Amino acid sequence: MFPLQHFAGSPSARPGEKTAPLDHNSEMSLSDSGFEPGGKRNFLQLTDKDGEQPQIASVTDSSGLDDSSQERFIGPLPRDGTAGCSGDYSSPSYSYSSILSKSETGYVGLVNQAMTCYLNSLLQTLFMTPEFRNALYNWEFEESEEDPVTSIPYQLQRLFVLLQTSKKRAIETTDVTRSFGWDSSEAWQQHDIQELCRVMFDALEQKWKQTEQADLINQLYQGKLKDYVRCLECGYESWRIDTYLDIPLVIRPFGASQAYGSVEEALQAFIQPETLDGPNQYFCERCKKKCDARKGLRFLHFPYLLTLQLKRFDFDYTTMHRIKLNDRMTFPEELDMSPFIDVEDEKSPQTESCTDSGAENEGSCHSDQMSNDFSTDDCVDEGICLDSTSSTERVLNLLTFELFSVMVHSGSAAGGHYYACIKSFSDGQWYSFNDQHVSKITQDDIRKTYGGSSGSRGYYSSAFASSTNAYMLIYRLKDPSRNAKYLAVDDFPEHIKSLVQKEKESEEQEKRQREIERNTCKIKLFCMHPVKMMLESKLEVHKDKTLREATEMAYKLMELEGVVPLDCCRLVKYDEFHEYLERSYEGEEDTPMGLLLGGVKSSYMFDLLLETRRPEQVFQPYKPGEVMVKVHVVDLKSETIASPISVRAYLNQTITEFKQLIAQATGLSAETMRVVLERCYNDLRLLYVPNKTLKAEGFFRSNKVFVESSESTDHQVAFTDSLLWKLLDRHGNTIRLLVLLPEQSPGTLANRTLCQKVGGDSDVPFDGSKGNRKSVEAILEESTEKLKNLSLQQQQQGSSTSDSQKSSDASDFEHIESPTQEADSNSSLCVAADNRELENRIRATAGSSGGASSDPENHFACEERSDSEVNNDRSTSSVDSDILSSSHSSDTLCNADSGPIQLANGLDSHSITSSRRSKAHEGKKETWDTAEEDSGTDSEYDDNGKSKAEAQYLYFRAEPCSQDDSSWDAQKCLVVHVDKRITLAAFKQNLEPYVGVTSTQFKVFRVYANNQEFESVRLNETLSSFSDDNKITIRLGRALKKGEYRVKVYQLLVNEPEPCKFLVDTVFAKGMTVRQSKEELLPQLKEQCKLDLSIDRVRLRKKTWKNPGTVFLDYHVYEEDISISSNWEVFLEVLNEPEKMKSMSQLAVLTRRWSPATMKLGPFQEVILESSSVEELKEKLSEMSGIPLENLEFAKGRGTFPCDISVLEIHQDLDWNPKVSTLNVWPLYICDDGAVVFYRDSTEEPMELSEDERNELMKKESSRLLKTGHRVSYSPRKEKALKIYLDGGPAKDPGQD
Repeated sequence: MFPLQHFAGSPSARPGEKTAPLDHNSEMSLSDSGFEPGGKRNFLQLTDKDGEQPQIASVTDSSGLDDSSQERFIGPLPRDGTAGCSGDYSSPSYSYSSILSKSETGYVGLVNQAMTCYLNSLLQTLFMTPEFRNALYNWEFEESEEDPVTSIPYQLQRLFVLLQTSKKRAIETTDVTRSFGWDSSEAWQQHDIQELCRVMFDALEQKWKQTEQADLINQLYQGKLKDYVRCLECGYESWRIDTYLDIPLVIRPFGASQAYGSVEEALQAFIQPETLDGPNQYFCERCKKKCDARKGLRFLHFPYLLTLQLKRFDFDYTTMHRIKLNDRMTFPEELDMSPFIDVEDEKSPQTESCTDSGAENEGSCHSDQMSNDFSTDDCVDEGICLDSTSSTERVLNLLTFELFSVMVHSGSAAGGHYYACIKSFSDGQWYSFNDQHVSKITQDDIRKTYGGSSGSRGYYSSAFASSTNAYMLIYRLKDPSRNAKYLAVDDFPEHIKSLVQKEKESEEQEKRQREIERNTCKIKLFCMHPVKMMLESKLEVHKDKTLREATEMAYKLMELEGVVPLDCCRLVKYDEFHEYLERSYEGEEDTPMGLLLGGVKSSYMFDLLLETRRPEQVFQPYKPGEVMVKVHVVDLKSETIASPISVRAYLNQTITEFKQLIAQATGLSAETMRVVLERCYNDLRLLYVPNKTLKAEGFFRSNKVFVESSESTDHQVAFTDSLLWKLLDRHGNTIRLLVLLPEQSPGTLANRTLCQKVGGDSDVPFDGSKGNRKSVEAILEESTEKLKNLSLQQQQQGSSTSDSQKSSDASDFEHIESPTQEADSNSSLCVAADNRELENRIRATAGSSGGASSDPENHFACEERSDSEVNNDRSTSSVDSDILSSSHSSDTLCNADSGPIQLANGLDSHSITSSRRSKAHEGKKETWDTAEEDSGTDSEYDDNGKSKAEAQYLYFRAEPCSQDDSSWDAQKCLVVHVDKRITLAAFKQNLEPYVGVTSTQFKVFRVYANNQEFESVRLNETLSSFSDDNKITIRLGRALKKGEYRVKVYQLLVNEPEPCKFLVDTVFAKGMTVRQSKEELLPQLKEQCKLDLSIDRVRLRKKTWKNPGTVFLDYHVYEEDISISSNWEVFLEVLNEPEKMKSMSQLAVLTRRWSPATMKLGPFQEVILESSSVEELKEKLSEMSGIPLENLEFAKGRGTFPCDISVLEIHQDLDWNPKVSTLNVWPLYICDDGAVVFYRDSTEEPMELSEDERNELMKKESSRLLKTGHRVSYSPRKEKALKIYLDGGPAKDPGQD
């Protein structure tokens, strides 16, 4: 019984407040019991009694059937992979955690770990076998001799005890599988139940050596049979004795269209002898010649427990797939095995029946090794043995077996589900053991596992049959003198009684723990620790604990003892995602946590924050409905943005009231205050309407605002033209990049040239003289002042300056100012010796603030040096040849709209100097140059020769990298703070002083995960796809000019295992002919690849993935006849003779001969066709191969080049000799060069292969095709071998295969 209480009010009212217990035996009406009429809500509270969970009693429906009959099922059920099943939660008799309540059948199920249904079915069968269960109970575990965790018999014993005594609905099998040496991955491997039976029995035999149970498996499951061959001429017979644990019964004979209809029929076929004649004749030792003979099997001994395996899994050699035979096969409830023992065994002088001892009959037994598992006392075996004709009558009377277990498989050969139908020997009732579900079933349910379909469909009956059918049958010999009964609990041996008590205590402890878990609230807890900053943990508190007790628990959990007093801490409701403090709990210190949190739940939509204060502070109350605002104060004079201050406001407050609130928190003047709301990333909104509410302005739970209050005139200009907007816009768009500079010593020619070119004063020392050298900070400050003056001069000059002078000044500004911005006042640049190279470059740039010239001629020496260096460096990483050929190559810089970019971290505006700035609409517009993009060029210069970076200046600041900033070498690493709206071209120009060469002489590679690098080549794209702390590698090498494209050249090797080999990176230009590109390419190939080629013996052709395509003719012009794009790929093919392709009307086809007689494919040979005529193709193939035209057949290859296909499939699978006259129509569609065509002689018969030869060839083909990446259609899913490790794990198992 569970008491009910009725109470008025809301469902959140606490027990004891206006509640009235209800007496279930009372006859009072509902109104007399305090229920309120008139449509008002009445609440009932169901409470626990004596610690037990509420249960719903079984209900009888109108048909008179109870729940147990409705729940009866057979077949696979949906599983959710957890301890319970999805059916648990939809059952009409659901109670809390149905896994804790035992099935009404009295039997306990087993939890499916993932795909362990095969294990569960076998374990339940063994448990329901009295002889096996009782023998297992009689075995006593010695803990001093073995670890209980790895002892298979002990873990089985524990499992059986739990199955017999547990009150749970289902129990776990993880301890058993752990004793097998399996890890969690084994739970996801599905295996054959018969294979598991064999492996488990073998493991038990190994573990039971030197014990009373050493021969248990043999006594219960092992039988004997005779394998004989008898000469039909002289009657001489040779034989051997074999043992078996199960009898495999064929469902459908090989090559037959009909399956056996019953187990009896399959058993008869099992012992039916076959005649060896013709080429299969037997060599008779007596006749000394090959003679006709009869070969067969005879049963000599049946085990006490007879196991029959129905071989439903087969291999279809037509489709080369494993299949499942679902044909109908009946099996009796009682099986008479007497017809299957040959009692008329002749006792001729030439033959002898083998005795149980296994002694050889002299001259007639040719077994290499007789079974030594049988001793002369086999008469005590619990099986049936035919040892003399005098015992025939007694034997035949004892050959009736009783079915008690049917292990069913539902599914296909690729996978499925096992469950067991088992008859209890205690009451004769059949039960379905389907993982954690146990239910009663009937004989009709057993008959449903015969398989097959209702109608007759001939050969294809199996395909239309039910996939749920019996797979293994276990019979027990009917012998009242031997048939055992299950041991009752009272009859358990003492060591089992101790085990039962131990497991019972463990189960009770688990039940108590579950009860605690059921009443425990688990919620995320955060704390802003004064020392350790933000901490995160999980608070587990009983629902009846008060808020005060929960606060104390959180206080200890966050290790605040000795740091903050307990009375300076409180728990508040918190939204971690929005960083929003939802509410505080003033006056509710004694309220239970279950009521505060809304009950015990698996997850909560909010978190808790343990808030701390200083002793002199007072906690601010947080009321529901308030919003939290992070206020950043902006100082226009110092151009800094302060850390945030938290302010709480109401959504119905006006902007005027909100400004007053901020004024109180910050001390700023509300009259001159400007408030800017950042509604989402980089969306700045000036709040200027005084009477507008915060809700109308778009405030949410957590918000971010910037405030400024000064007497400057900045507030008089339009917001998008103001300095405030520029600072905020720059702050929101600045990212931090780590740039790895190329290998180059401080004294290189390029470095000195750059210094002389940029530095107006040649006296700047580079020798490291300490006396004359200024500090880096001083140089940066001096440089910054000069740059500011220069910037002002340029702005004042305006339109009065000539175009050429503008270009020169702007170029100077880009080269000089960007790397020499004002240094962060809180940071210092290291001047240690290991950073000297980088500092020298900064010095050189800083010292050049005066009159630098951007004349390209001054770059000549520098460019010469860079070219010489890059010629010795292929500049392509090891991944380029494979990775850059993918679609990522041309898309390394994404569109700005591809996703949100994080705000720059740690960039305070005091480190941002003033710079020229575009207007709001200019700053937000895309930086794509459509004309350049359409023309396919990636040049850094426009048609007028001006640098694209001069169009607008965006923020750029660089500083040496510290050891903490990057895992790279700090000497070669640069930290760059840059506006991500800058183009790649402008970014490269800003990097020039640090690289030491002009932007046309180095390349930019973006570093992705696993250190994979992709070159960024689209110079007119922005850095919008970059985010904070992205890595960039700079490599020396000539960058592209206008109309140039970087091209990757691969060699096409049609007859090699890997037909695509990377050669070099090169550059092709718009307007260049194919022959000109070959002339430039061949010296490069000779130098870098050691290939000395003749220009008339090579061709270039289109490359699409690995497929060779259109052949490019010498007179073709890039961009006019041949479309070309960034990171283009092309094939170079070496020819054995001068080029035969002279016109675009010709067609180059790759052909390959298939020889069925030898089961081999010939090499590729190219055929040049003058037209798309099928007749011309066949004539060329006939001429080339010598096959008569009327016998020649061809087929188009499938898939990507080289169109690999198994030699076992090619003869049937391809569409040979299509009925078309031209190649460019269906089903060929050969319209371009590079198509693959197979051909054969139709009169050539395929090679005859034996089964062994076919299997061997299949293995070779599978290995070959897998290496080439071809999908092998007949290769099944790789299965992991089933093993049980006797030493606890695979690493310790030395020799099991």
